Amino acid sequence: MNRILPCIVIGVFVWSFSSTVPFPTTGLHLGDIPIRRTVICKNGEYRSNNICCKYCPAGTHLKSDCTVPGEKGQCEECEDETYTEHDNHLQKCIGCTQCRSDQEIAQACSKTRNSICRCKEGGFCTPEQPCEMCKKCLRCRKDEKVVRNCTATSNTECKKIPLQSEATPAVISVLVIAIASVVVAGAICIWKKKQAGGSTGNVQKNEQVYLQEGMTEQTQRNGCSLLSFTLPRVSVQSSDAKDECQALFENSNSSASNSQQNLTSLPLASAQQVHLIASQPILKQYEPFPELFPVNGEESLRKCFQYFEEISIAYYKRFFRELGLNNNVIKTTDQNQYEDRIHELLSIWYEKEGKCASINDLLKALLVLDQRLTAESIKEKALEDGHYILEKSL
Repeated sequence: MNRILPCIVIGVFVWSFSSTVPFPTTGLHLGDIPIRRTVICKNGEYRSNNICCKYCPAGTHLKSDCTVPGEKGQCEECEDETYTEHDNHLQKCIGCTQCRSDQEIAQACSKTRNSICRCKEGGFCTPEQPCEMCKKCLRCRKDEKVVRNCTATSNTECKKIPLQSEATPAVISVLVIAIASVVVAGAICIWKKKQAGGSTGNVQKNEQVYLQEGMTEQTQRNGCSLLSFTLPRVSVQSSDAKDECQALFENSNSSASNSQQNLTSLPLASAQQVHLIASQPILKQYEPFPELFPVNGEESLRKCFQYFEEISIAYYKRFFRELGLNNNVIKTTDQNQYEDRIHELLSIWYEKEGKCASINDLLKALLVLDQRLTAESIKEKALEDGHYILEKSL
């Protein structure tokens, strides 16, 4: 009883207090309580005023929202020099990028895509760095050669030219002549001594000795014919065999010790012949590549055209002349970018060759021009990318 009494007192106190405090009556009944649901829109829609509206298509922007769920609002086309690349509900389109003075337009701006700028010829920007300004392309020094040409995204690559250890063709020709002269002079001297020892009288003073030695030099240049020349007869007047030997050896020693003096001291016809040989360009023999076979025929060859952009700009005209294109055809592409020139001229060559067109002929032309490093690189890329397979892989 003692425990129940305090509880009754507290209950009465609470009841009397609550009866004196007014409570709002709005929303006490469940039917009067407003229930607000969150609308979840599907992909390609956005929420506006608790309903889902469809995005405006690329090339437009939103002018006013929809009033019916699942419908598009009022969309308006982008103005000139503005764009939207994707579906959107932007209030206005994005302004196109303006190329700087050191850049040119690679892709013009449209209502659905932004403009793309690239450095003008002679400048570059690497893709991994922000292009705040185009850097000037490197120029190789006199003792260097171009390995890779400068592009809009990469600098020129140079390689030091190795020192030429071989003697020049003219010096080689003179040395061959000098050595041959010494050998022939020795043989004549021995023969004359034997003849002088077996005779009873002296050799007549007016007797003339004619020396004629044929020499040939073969230079194989891509199936070209042999180049040959014959030394003229050398006349020596002496009273005996000893004088003749002395004259012959003096002439030979002079040739070996001083090549320039030897060239000028030869008779006119001989000097012209030596000059003819010395002026002929000597091309290095090259080791051909194993034959490559296309995986997808014409498509394999055309996909490899991009690799030939590696050809040095100093060699590309000689390369296409080696493929049979004349200067007039090559000059028609001069106004294009370097990469475009390569692709256009390769396409002309392909149309000219037809079914006979082969990447093996292109690589052979590079080898003939002593561009083996470039040819190796192109061959490896064609194999690595799966456009070609080696002969031994068949």
